[in-house]
Amino acid sequence: MIRALLLAVMLCAAIGAAPPVRAEEAVDLELVLAVDVSGSIDTSEAMLQRDGYVSALSSDEVITAITAGPLGRIALAYVEWAGLGTARTVVDWRVIDGRAAAAAFLAALEGKWPYTGRRTSISGVIQYVLPMFDDNGFTAPRRIIDISGDGPNNNGTPVLTARGLAAERGVGVNGVVILNDDPGPLGYPVLRDLDIYFEECVITGQGAFVLAAAGFADFGRAIRRKLVLEIAGLVPRRPVLRQVRGYDCLIGERQLQQWLRDNPFDP
Repeated sequence: MIRALLLAVMLCAAIGAAPPVRAEEAVDLELVLAVDVSGSIDTSEAMLQRDGYVSALSSDEVITAITAGPLGRIALAYVEWAGLGTARTVVDWRVIDGRAAAAAFLAALEGKWPYTGRRTSISGVIQYVLPMFDDNGFTAPRRIIDISGDGPNNNGTPVLTARGLAAERGVGVNGVVILNDDPGPLGYPVLRDLDIYFEECVITGQGAFVLAAAGFADFGRAIRRKLVLEIAGLVPRRPVLRQVRGYDCLIGERQLQQWLRDNPFDP
């Protein structure tokens, strides 16, 4: 009897000592900015992307979109990625509820130099980001991964598999593509219909959309418009793209294999 009472006391003490469950903060949107820094993007182009996000997140249009929501705040994180296993969180989740919070987020971002990595794994960054929505301290009616990039998936699992995982979890994927004819420092093939590739193979979720930037210099304009639309829950009027039946969502992997055959001494 005494032993049973002691066990009961110990159990009650253990329960009482357990940390309280953290309440989740309600926000209008949980948004991860996933930025391509793969080998086809040199350091100056990576900085143009970074500067584009800095300009967009400090703009009146984006701040107004954030504060005009039902709750007037969003949760935001910033990730850079290249090939499989290279994704890293540059700035973790923060609440953005006005200009001061946006400035603090950008100060953390500007203090970290972008890096570049080999290959392009869109599937890898989706798989990296999805767990970031678990137990992050926030709850929102919308959760979105915003992927920017200048090339198709060519590394890791097929992109359709990762897109399916996001869809199963109710996480939307949007895209902003950088259209240009520059093969980059390693001479990788250029996919000229990258916007169609993203439409057919990458984006998912209700209202998912793709915007295109005409080169890296145009990236700031494109991302500012994209963030306003995303935060406000709007969908742009889509341009008329050519009709595609059975688009090859493994085109990036095939391009890389051909490049490796042509360049057997891959640096």
